[in-house]
Amino acid sequence: MNIPKVAEHIIGWLSDYIEQTGIKGMVIGISGGIDSAVVSALCARTGKPVLCLEMPIHQVLNQVSRGKRHIEFLKERYSNVKSLEVELTSVFEEFVAQIPPVQGNDLALANTRSRLRMTTLYYFAGLYGYMVVGTGNKIEDFGVGFFTKYGDGGVDVSPIADLMKSEVYKLAEYLDILPEIRQAAPTDGLFGDNRTDEDQLGASYDELEWAMKFSENKSEEDGLSLREKQVLSIFRRLNRINQHKMNPIPICKIPKEYINN
Repeated sequence: MNIPKVAEHIIGWLSDYIEQTGIKGMVIGISGGIDSAVVSALCARTGKPVLCLEMPIHQVLNQVSRGKRHIEFLKERYSNVKSLEVELTSVFEEFVAQIPPVQGNDLALANTRSRLRMTTLYYFAGLYGYMVVGTGNKIEDFGVGFFTKYGDGGVDVSPIADLMKSEVYKLAEYLDILPEIRQAAPTDGLFGDNRTDEDQLGASYDELEWAMKFSENKSEEDGLSLREKQVLSIFRRLNRINQHKMNPIPICKIPKEYINN
């Protein structure tokens, strides 16, 4: 991968989109993770206004501190970057207080956190005439569907959605993203603990990238190791059950003869 060319292409793509649409700038949620760090750095390099939002909800402290240090890193280098912290813990707690108590609702509440953040991003986007910039990569968005529908999946543009996670790391190194972010284990941070993406998915991103490419190439499975077969099974199961996230919502088409009568 020609990393400088890829970075230049994404920066140009974002700039062109802003100029063509008349949008005034970009807003992006900063999590302390590699994807939001890379995307926000690419946005900053456009020279257009960038608003970085921290939106903690019972967030683990090391995730919050990484996010803060990344924002300071951006603001020291790019005068077009501004930031705000919107503490959403009390908003989330009030929501929890209003719904019936149910056992086994951890995932539903985790997704609620993501959707509260999406709502916050769009509030500021509407306030300033900005667009919400997504941080999903190819394996998350189109491989295993590891995102929240109408949460972190609710965005206006997706600048790194055609890049594998491994390629995002290469961009991070090129963009001089802080080592502590590049070295941190990927996590969605939606459960208020230190569980990693690999803990949730059952496989590493490198393994899932292999499985995605293997499936796309329709390769023969003879000779695969036990672990490779396990990873392939994990990838195919997640890809299948999360198609509702990756495909457009179904629309009930009304027969023309019903409408014209």
